Amino acid sequence: MSARQPLLKASSKLSISDDGNDDNNGNKKQLLINRFLDWQRCFRRKKNNNKYIKLYDDVRQSDKDKPVGVLRLVTSNEAMNELRAYAKAAQIVQEVFSSLRTVLSLNGSKYEQKRYERELYSARWSSIRQGAVFGIFTGWLSLTAYLAYAVGFISGSFFMSSNDRLSMNISNILIVVPIFAQSVNFFSFLVPFFQSFSQARDAATEVFRLIDEGNDTSINEIDVWKKETESIYDIDGDIEFDNVNFIYPSREATPVLRNLSFIARAGQTTALVGSSGCGKSTCISLFLRYYEPSSGHISIDGRPITDYNVKQLRQNIGVVSQEPILFGMSIYENIRFGKVNATQAEIEQAAREANAHHFIMQLPDKYETLVGERGIKLSGGEKQRIALARALVKQPTFLLLDEATSALDNASEKIVQEALDRACKGRTTIVIAHRLTTIQNAHQIYVLDNGSVIEQGTHETLMEKEGGKYQSMLKRQQMERIDDDKHDMMSIQKAIEEEKKSIIERTCLLSNSQIVDVNKQNPKPFKQRFVFLRLLSMNSPEWITILFGCIACVLSGAAQPMFVFLLVKVVDVSN
Repeated sequence: MSARQPLLKASSKLSISDDGNDDNNGNKKQLLINRFLDWQRCFRRKKNNNKYIKLYDDVRQSDKDKPVGVLRLVTSNEAMNELRAYAKAAQIVQEVFSSLRTVLSLNGSKYEQKRYERELYSARWSSIRQGAVFGIFTGWLSLTAYLAYAVGFISGSFFMSSNDRLSMNISNILIVVPIFAQSVNFFSFLVPFFQSFSQARDAATEVFRLIDEGNDTSINEIDVWKKETESIYDIDGDIEFDNVNFIYPSREATPVLRNLSFIARAGQTTALVGSSGCGKSTCISLFLRYYEPSSGHISIDGRPITDYNVKQLRQNIGVVSQEPILFGMSIYENIRFGKVNATQAEIEQAAREANAHHFIMQLPDKYETLVGERGIKLSGGEKQRIALARALVKQPTFLLLDEATSALDNASEKIVQEALDRACKGRTTIVIAHRLTTIQNAHQIYVLDNGSVIEQGTHETLMEKEGGKYQSMLKRQQMERIDDDKHDMMSIQKAIEEEKKSIIERTCLLSNSQIVDVNKQNPKPFKQRFVFLRLLSMNSPEWITILFGCIACVLSGAAQPMFVFLLVKVVDVSN
């Protein structure tokens, strides 16, 4: 799904569509059923009256199909447009708040605000068009209902004054006319329900579309929800990519992998290197079965990975990516995501293996420290070590490292790399590296270019190939890091001391921020009238519109009393 639709947009659509379904159901169905029963009661009563009803029945049989058809078409299109606009607006909000520091550093607040307002403007006009159509349709139904009264009383007066055998009295008219008027009013009462159900239907369409995408067999996530009789923890062996070709669904004209073949031996470290876009990270996605190869196959110890349940396969895989994702929970809960039934001892052991236990114990709340949204309260190295602990807590057979240290500074890289080297021992590991100095001890290195393997071997054998891709990449990186190496003489112990100092400073800052002045009086509760006045001031641009709306409400509310008054006058005149 992520290749066809941004995740944030999918999340926004699901949230907004679900709200639309909640808002447009509930007791509205009960009210609709009650009104329908009232209409059926009127329909049965009309059959018990005389033949005058058959003559008057033609008034009710107005052409409702065409207006209803136009209403359905317009509201459906505009409701879908409004839903899409709100989904885009919600996506913008999520993007901005999740990257707020970046937006502020680039002075992009005004730009993002205009983007948000532009989507709201589109949703506004869709809502206005819906309201206009519903207003016209409601007015037309109200006109039809009052015309039913007018035609009924006029025709009834003719029958009363004639000597026809269908002559009637005022009692007959007062029975028949309201029956037809109420039957017409039933359709008028349906208008808001029709609008609500139309919006709910369009919202449900988006939800079902997302569900259908989730059930797509190419996504492989259905197996995750299946109940299993047993868990498999003994998946082990060589990982083999055999003539694998792959094309992303969103970029069908650009193949990513072309007849890719390599073997990652069991218990050894295999490195994939190459320029950006050569397909390294795609190999990780295919092994995790986020996608299926366009052709070729991937196997473990000669057995295709498609033979394994997706959930069982991923139970045996630990993943550490370039940009670790932490959730806005405690450190303990973030590590426990790797193994939901992990004990405190297992979590602490995983943290020790990831070189994270030391700095965690320096924090005020230790493992219960909240990391903030996406781990914003922690440094890059700290987040990376927690992500590594999360991957190690389930003791995976396979370890996938996707440029796990490329975003770190030199000091943090040394600490994290030491933890990674220790974690790789005895595990089948695939390392994707940008800094070639981090994979010099790998048992096998594959150099990828344009989706295929162009060189393979150990670090020593690849360096012996004059003019080779690997050799040129390493020399270029060494030249770029000459200046950095002058400042890279800090030992790992010194880096730990610097980190400890940073932790102490943050601890003091956090402690100071939590000091509460007990002598300080609590502010007085904000009076409700000030809230109402502030609300009025915020709506000052809409005062004219609100005024017209209030006048329209008064006139609409006065319609029924005036109608009753005129009806009484008609009865008096008839008597």
